[in-house]
Amino acid sequence: MTPMPRQIRRVRKPSVWFELARRAAGSLPGVEERITATGPEFRIGPKLLAWLDEDGVSLLVHIGADERGMLTEAEPRTFSDAVGRRGRTAMRVHLAYVDVGSLKRILEQSWRERAPKRLQRLACAP
Repeated sequence: MTPMPRQIRRVRKPSVWFELARRAAGSLPGVEERITATGPEFRIGPKLLAWLDEDGVSLLVHIGADERGMLTEAEPRTFSDAVGRRGRTAMRVHLAYVDVGSLKRILEQSWRERAPKRLQRLACAP
C-alpha cells in the first residue's frame, strides 16, 4: 500500500506593498511582527492588530465599526469589510491602492483600540 502524500499548505508570501504596512506598523510602540504558518501578522502582546490576507496584497485590520463604515463608504476600491479571525469583522485594506498616510492612520487607530493603557501613556509622555 502506497502512503498518501501529505497535503502541502501554501504559505502566503507578502507582496511588495506589504513593506508599506511593515514600516507603518513597526513605527508603533510595542508592535511586533510575527511570521505564522498562514503569513505575517502584527501583534501588540497577545492582541492581533493586523495580518496579511490570503490574497497576499490585502491587509486585514481590526478597527472600530464607525471608522470601518466611513472608510468603506468613502473608498470602496481600497477598503472593504471582511470576516476576520474568530468570525469578527475586520477591514480589508488593499495595499496597492491605499496611500501611506491613510494606512498609518488606520494602524494607529487599531493600535489605540488594542494597546494596553500603560503603553499608551508611555507613548504619549514627552
